[in-house]
Amino acid sequence: MADQPEEKRRIVVGVDGSESSGRALRWAVRQAELTGSALVAVIAWEYPTYHGARGWFPPAGTDEAALESRARQEVARAVERAVGEDPPVEVRTEARYGTPAGALVEASRGAELLVVGSRGLGGFAGMLLGSVAQHCTRHATVPVVVVRGGE
Repeated sequence: MADQPEEKRRIVVGVDGSESSGRALRWAVRQAELTGSALVAVIAWEYPTYHGARGWFPPAGTDEAALESRARQEVARAVERAVGEDPPVEVRTEARYGTPAGALVEASRGAELLVVGSRGLGGFAGMLLGSVAQHCTRHATVPVVVVRGGE
């Protein structure tokens, strides 16, 4: 059997622009430094939906490229805010179409670790754990770290 090039270890971190995801990103960078892993910062995007007489539907004329581009810009800004322009580890960014929880679970397949903040932008302020973090801890096939703090 021929030698296969070894793929670099990878840690996936969820990013949504919230303070909680910034803390998760900083924690994941430190963990990547300790383990010699690459870091993949993932943001999810979806078509905005509206409710009308016939139920939920996407708006007419939605520009998919613009929505994805905005998500890519947001994840890049979040990484720069959290770890600066010259991070101490390899950091890749991804904008994935879908729900945040589903995109993170899918992106984490084959990773060493999935890191999420305890609460993102949505939901109720009084909850200790947001729905995305709950979904990831139940459905991810890799270990999940939920970073808390600042509550």
